[in-house]
Amino acid sequence: MKPPVAVALLCATAALFAIAAADSPYRFFDWNVTFGDIYPLGVRQTGILINGQFPGPDIHSVTNDNLIINVHNSLNQPFLISWSGIQNRRNSYEDGVYGTTCPIPPGKNFTYILQVKDQIGSFFYFPSLAFHKAAGGFGGIRILSRPRIPVPFPEPAGDYTVLIGDWYKSNHTKLKAILDRGRKLPFPDGILINGRGPGGASFNFEQGKTYRLRISNVGLQNSLNFRIQNHRLKLVEVEGTHTLQTTYSSIDLHLGQSCSVLFTADQPAKDYYIAVSTRFTSRVLTSTAILRYSNSASPVSGPPPGGPTIQIDWSLNQARSIRKNLTASGPRPNPQGSYHYGLINTTRTIILANSAGQVNGKQRYAVNSVSFVPADTPLKLADYFKIGGVYRVGSISDKPRGGKIYLDTSVMQADYRAFIEIVFQNNENIVQSWHLDGYNFFVVGMDGGQWTAASRRGYNLRDAVSRCTTQVYPKSWTAVYVALDNVGMWNLRSEFWARQYLGQQFYLRVYTTSTSLRDEYLIPKNALLCGRARGRRTRPL
Repeated sequence: MKPPVAVALLCATAALFAIAAADSPYRFFDWNVTFGDIYPLGVRQTGILINGQFPGPDIHSVTNDNLIINVHNSLNQPFLISWSGIQNRRNSYEDGVYGTTCPIPPGKNFTYILQVKDQIGSFFYFPSLAFHKAAGGFGGIRILSRPRIPVPFPEPAGDYTVLIGDWYKSNHTKLKAILDRGRKLPFPDGILINGRGPGGASFNFEQGKTYRLRISNVGLQNSLNFRIQNHRLKLVEVEGTHTLQTTYSSIDLHLGQSCSVLFTADQPAKDYYIAVSTRFTSRVLTSTAILRYSNSASPVSGPPPGGPTIQIDWSLNQARSIRKNLTASGPRPNPQGSYHYGLINTTRTIILANSAGQVNGKQRYAVNSVSFVPADTPLKLADYFKIGGVYRVGSISDKPRGGKIYLDTSVMQADYRAFIEIVFQNNENIVQSWHLDGYNFFVVGMDGGQWTAASRRGYNLRDAVSRCTTQVYPKSWTAVYVALDNVGMWNLRSEFWARQYLGQQFYLRVYTTSTSLRDEYLIPKNALLCGRARGRRTRPL
């Protein structure tokens, strides 16, 4: 392509995307998604690679940047990427889950148009369809503060993404077939750290300097504990919120959660273990990476450092100690504590109870007795084109009613700008992890037993952490407050991926009668159309 033509094309492309934010920078990414051989646990598997990488490349951005990500699907299957923690303000069409976005057909491409509006922090992306997450296709996302916005700690000497997660030696197709036959998955085979098994990953640091690690649990099934031999971890950020800078010997990360820690390389010059192990499991899986000082005098020796195993109280107390730094700036220069959520009256309480059972002889999982099944058309497209019969508003109740599990395309309606309370009630014996797309919520309380109205007396109404993923301990509850300020169709799901795949999810339809672009964008001009929306027009430019 001749240079003048290339420049003209780039200008035209930028003009097309200018709807998002005319004054914010653009970052362009071109990704080719392929299958390829990987050997993370020493056996050959078919992995999902992005530009030949496993895990995929990091996305580096700054608050309010526009991210233009052109994804070429070179697989032989439909494919989608979702952006865990990216709120896609007024634009759930770009969320990358099947309820909002048509899959990219094999051999085709789709350009995501995202804006990291008013966000900072550590997140990740992942493939959302089928059981692709068990094959890779995930990577880290970091959103830095704008240059004039103060950050509540000195600039670290380095900033690293650390993706941890449990892993199977079996290909994702075999795992999906097990679930499709109505059976449960076996226990995972190991834990990966940045796509490598025990001892496979290493990090180089200089003695005396302080570094930032952005850690995400991208696994399928297990809560994990992260620790560094002989080093302390200072928690500074959780999913876009600066936290009180509490120091820990190790940190629990539940499924889908992300955080940032600082540590100082202040020990004698040698190599040390970074250890990750499963939590709340009778059989404990452990994996290691190597922390290597640049002037290291000796390799690692002895066993990796031990961590907590089945202790729930330890994890619960740590979770309660994670608080918002009220005086730090967020994505804007005003303090994070300037929004007094504890003084706002909630207008609705939604109680969500997870359950497991059999439907037609097959394993299923449910929320308030409804086990989600995908419709033949993305729900957001059905909304836009006013296609009836795809789903029913109110197909899931906002309180558990008891009764057997049944199948439906569950959608719950909520009013735009309402301030609501959501209670996650877990009556099962395993840890749950819940994620809400499009939002952060305030984690105001968690405890054992059954939630009642009296439980509100123990809520933290001052400095609760704001995040998008929260755990619920066995036979316990967790309560969150959410300001519904983002119109759209938003996935609320289990991060235990087999449970999500077999129905433990639904869509929250945050609705307004307004047609103003200040409330919601129009459907993207380049939106893929499928199902009953196929053949329709998006809109004129």
